Amino acid sequence: MTTELTWLGHGSWAIKTGDHAILLDPFLNDSPTSPVKADAVEADYILVSHGHFDHVADVASIANRTGATVLASYEISTWFETQHGVKNTVGMNLGGGIDLPFGRVKMTVAHHSSQLPDGAYGGNPAGFVLTLPDGTIYFACDTALFADMQLIGQGGIDLAVLPIGDLFTMGPADSIAAINLIQPRRVAPAHYNTWPPIEQDAGKWAERVRANTQAEPVVLDPGGKIIL
Repeated sequence: MTTELTWLGHGSWAIKTGDHAILLDPFLNDSPTSPVKADAVEADYILVSHGHFDHVADVASIANRTGATVLASYEISTWFETQHGVKNTVGMNLGGGIDLPFGRVKMTVAHHSSQLPDGAYGGNPAGFVLTLPDGTIYFACDTALFADMQLIGQGGIDLAVLPIGDLFTMGPADSIAAINLIQPRRVAPAHYNTWPPIEQDAGKWAERVRANTQAEPVVLDPGGKIIL
């Protein structure tokens, strides 16, 4: 089984593992950096970290077209059912996990907020750990730095995806501290350069990662791929 990750810009990722297609936080049609539109992607499962528009905007249209199962906090999964007619959902909460045909998904703590676009309560923001036959991926999603990242890393992380945009999430300096807590084999940045307020120099970030951590940085352009 081969696992391939494609960065779709901002906080959006496509993961292909074996015969399964997974999307994380698809924000495609209105994103200035996404290389694809929502009607061009496939999904068996869609993971939603929190309720902000730049993470949920295209979830319902993709799920209703493909029949994908949406995994999110209980509040968000219910919102997609009742407000957008999504038929297949799994409501989760922090610390919980579920075994799926491609591997295991665990919902982790994130320090952020989670109001849905219509003002509804989106429950707790989250990250995800995906335990796959090819390795383990930690998507921190939108979060501040927090010390319990060390606990997340104790199980062994092959690839960590961390936000570096600052302003709404942790920035480059805090991401270095996060990497040293998590101790992943490789690390990729996300949630940056979508709009001017979160512009960052990913090349300089990668230099800091190499100088101050044991992880290997992987910097992608939108549409770029990582093989796990």
